Amino acid sequence: MALTKLAIEAKAPIRLVETLVDVNEKRKVAMAAKVVKACGGSVAGKRIAVLGLTYKPKTDDMRDAPSLVIIPELQAAGAHVVAYDPEGVKMAKSMLPGIECVENAYACLQGADAAVIITEWDEFRALDLARVKATLAKPIIVDMRNIYPIKTMKALGFRYVSVGRGFNGEG
Repeated sequence: MALTKLAIEAKAPIRLVETLVDVNEKRKVAMAAKVVKACGGSVAGKRIAVLGLTYKPKTDDMRDAPSLVIIPELQAAGAHVVAYDPEGVKMAKSMLPGIECVENAYACLQGADAAVIITEWDEFRALDLARVKATLAKPIIVDMRNIYPIKTMKALGFRYVSVGRGFNGEG
């Protein structure tokens, strides 16, 4: 994004970079669609737990964060989004109107129809997956960072949708 801005300021747009930025934005919208599909084709009236709001872990940086596209797409489809991020909640609240922010991952997952992992915080890698399953209303996890092994999630009885690696044809 910074390279694109520099090119525009210099009045020398870089078409390849602009195309990559466009593809990246469309990918974020496609990730929201992946969540809708995992929920049976609709998120209307459903509680969707979002783990991770920031652009990357160990920061409160929200610039170009996928959550800024994914969450509004889910809200537009009728979802009630509950979110948790170890450091980014304060910044995210001002940028994502209508989200409910909670104090920890388990509170976020409580009663959710699906969980979506957007940022790969170590805290999320260390979750007690049996507790996660018991906490969710439905054992659906859409993992956009592929932080869990597919075999583990399948063995625990999750409907686990990852990115690009599949699970029963999903991916």
